[in-house]
Amino acid sequence: MKKEDFLSAEEHQSLEQAIEAAELNTSGEIRVHIEDSCKGDVLDRAAFVFKHLKMHKTALRNGVLFYLSVQDRKFAILGDAGINAKVPADFWDEVKNEVLSHFKESKFPEGLSKGIHMAGSKLKEHFPFQTDDKNELSNEITFG
Repeated sequence: MKKEDFLSAEEHQSLEQAIEAAELNTSGEIRVHIEDSCKGDVLDRAAFVFKHLKMHKTALRNGVLFYLSVQDRKFAILGDAGINAKVPADFWDEVKNEVLSHFKESKFPEGLSKGIHMAGSKLKEHFPFQTDDKNELSNEITFG
């Protein structure tokens, strides 16, 4: 499977709407990045993409990246320093395990949507929306 075939147009739109909904109640930022392949360590690649997307430039360092490599079947979730300082040490593993449970049933959009919702809830808890908040990063799914 190629990255272009990973999501239908409707699934793509639905995930971007899930990101928008998750961000309505928080200053946090959530991104999804999908690539064909990932040579090497998935967390290293996710960190590179995180920086490339300028996710480390948010005011409160509260960005979350969902990274997928479809051909290599690699997946990572990466939170920035601000959110990582607030969540329990195993939180991202919990989110990842929930997402992967859907992936194992080939329910990729459902898994991502569930993970986005979980991340958004935790961001809302620690970084609630303020009247002067602005959307610092695009909600669009990116492809590498």
